[in-house]
Amino acid sequence: MAIKVYLDEILRERNMTSKELCSLVGITEANLSILRSGKAKGVRFHTINRICFYLKCDVGDLLKFDGELEDNNDES
Repeated sequence: MAIKVYLDEILRERNMTSKELCSLVGITEANLSILRSGKAKGVRFHTINRICFYLKCDVGDLLKFDGELEDNNDES
């Protein structure tokens, strides 16, 4: 995946559980789990905005580009 998600690291730094974040942001634990695992195909800006607000972080702290081009043709 060309975009790496660092949500687990930020949650640990903030001493917050994913369940607490879900409650604040207003998303399901299942959807947050998909984002945390890096398997999400997309995420709404509204959701990213709320995550960054409650974790007091920047989008660049949460998501990073690994320098690789993801090729959708490689998916099984």
